[in-house]
Amino acid sequence: MRGKEWILVERGRPLNTVTFESPSHNATILSGLNVLRSKGHLLDITLIAQGETFQAHKVVLASCSDYFRAMFTDEMRESRQSEICLNGVSAAGMRLLLDYAYTSRLALNLANVQDVLSAASHIQLVAVVEACSNYLQSQLDIENCVDIATISETYSLSQLRTVVYRYMCSHLVELARSAEFACLHPQQLEHLLACEFPVDCPEADVLDITLRWFQLSPPDTHRNLWLRRLLRKINFSEVSWWEVDSLVESQDHLVTRLVYSEAVRQNRDTCIVTPPPGLPLINSRGMELAIVKNVDIFQVGGFGIGGITNEITYLQPSSGKWRHLTSIPHVEQCNFGTAVLHNDLYVVGGCFNQSLQENIHPFGFRYSPRRDAWTTMAPMQRERCRFSLNLVGGTLYAVGGVSEGEGSIAECERYDPSTDCWERVAPLPGASTLHAAATLDTQLFVSGGLDKDLVLNTMKRYDSDQDIWEMLSPMLTSRADHVMLALQNRLYVCGGWFEDENTGNRVLVDTIDCYEPGSDSWKTITRVPTPRYHAGIVSLRSKIYFIGGFHSDAMFDRATDVIECYDLESDTWITGEKYPQDVWEHNCVTLYIPTCRDDMEVLASPT
Repeated sequence: MRGKEWILVERGRPLNTVTFESPSHNATILSGLNVLRSKGHLLDITLIAQGETFQAHKVVLASCSDYFRAMFTDEMRESRQSEICLNGVSAAGMRLLLDYAYTSRLALNLANVQDVLSAASHIQLVAVVEACSNYLQSQLDIENCVDIATISETYSLSQLRTVVYRYMCSHLVELARSAEFACLHPQQLEHLLACEFPVDCPEADVLDITLRWFQLSPPDTHRNLWLRRLLRKINFSEVSWWEVDSLVESQDHLVTRLVYSEAVRQNRDTCIVTPPPGLPLINSRGMELAIVKNVDIFQVGGFGIGGITNEITYLQPSSGKWRHLTSIPHVEQCNFGTAVLHNDLYVVGGCFNQSLQENIHPFGFRYSPRRDAWTTMAPMQRERCRFSLNLVGGTLYAVGGVSEGEGSIAECERYDPSTDCWERVAPLPGASTLHAAATLDTQLFVSGGLDKDLVLNTMKRYDSDQDIWEMLSPMLTSRADHVMLALQNRLYVCGGWFEDENTGNRVLVDTIDCYEPGSDSWKTITRVPTPRYHAGIVSLRSKIYFIGGFHSDAMFDRATDVIECYDLESDTWITGEKYPQDVWEHNCVTLYIPTCRDDMEVLASPT
């Protein structure tokens, strides 16, 4: 020791530096500044809003506001002033923002949010503007949605504006009945009608709502011009002529003339027709027809099966990309029935593995793309898998399949969504599983399948009005595990296999055969370029898509990601973009998906 000093650092000895950081330091600084403000110490600026004065520290204001930072640090006249007058900022809003600047806390409610938002926008407190936007989203309802839309437009809050108009579209019927409806500015109604968001009513109702708003709107010199602009946003292709006639019956001559004029103008490009019964959508606004694929078995590499997944993906034509949509809310299963009714996807029955044993179940689930939500439905009276599920006249029919402990069955039942009940109907003329089915009008057609070990070539027709089955001309080739599609009032059977009589091996059927109901006759129309087992086959407009599958049943060859498309109108095959992953034994349907959904991830190819 030298004198009374401790010598801690000797020559060559390391310093052993340790960094100390206090977790409470930020809060201590902020608390200290607020104490200085409350005691009136070191204050160097006075803000004036609506005649009320607020004292603060320039450094605090500049640290959290770009507006004040530029004012106090640049060569502006205000940087040399001790008082700043904030024109257009309310005293209530400024008081709350100063409290936020010194405490980081802000209590928002419906009484003060507009004052806070106005003040925060003026002095460029970005975090507070975002907090106000989020708060308004959380409080959105029918009574305030028009006001919030106006706020979002006043302060250029694009995200809030999108949320508000999406909400108004999805609650359009309720909004039209409210007192707030008449408060919509014509530009707001025009934007609402132009939005690509789903609505909760048919297009004829959208037209009716537009005409009612016009009657409620105050007269002005631009009134008729606005009506013309609004009518251009009506999709007359989804409104029948008799609906147009009915809606203009009580209107004056000018309104009637404008409605018919716009209807005729649109009719030059798109025929106005009576929407067919059983239209899958309430309204096509904000919806896009997509191919939806329910993957049953999914290969992740190697020679074996990677496992079963309940994932559902879809191809959106506008982007050309496959995306994740949702997952079936059940243990991983396969061989279920799928159908679409009123644009809801039904997934019913199927089987799953438990302790290396196949378990067949009767339960079903319904998915709404518009609400992105699953609901349960009544279970079938009979558990079944490897069956067909089809829509006939607004009800679902479950036909045949395999049942627990019995093998293939002939029993059939139908589901009424209005009562959530299943009831037995006439059974098939014989037991069948792995068959195909499709609907024309009120008649259900069932082709092929397996009866025990026999691959069938049969064609059966069920008359839902009389509850009877009849046998029709047999297919050109026996088929099991195939698909039948109804297109242009004809039926097309695709895919499948039969057994070679000599070897007993499975043989792929490489043709698409067409059944003509009027003549009860069959003909082959084309051959599939890449025949495969367990492909997903679906029609979209006049095209038939083959998705996935695998090449050889004997060798259980690797799955294929090839997508091939047959165009009925041009009689040509097109090879499309590959599916991102190898898949087989999956179901495919077409479903309208909201175009405004941006939360789904693009399906990536395996690395």
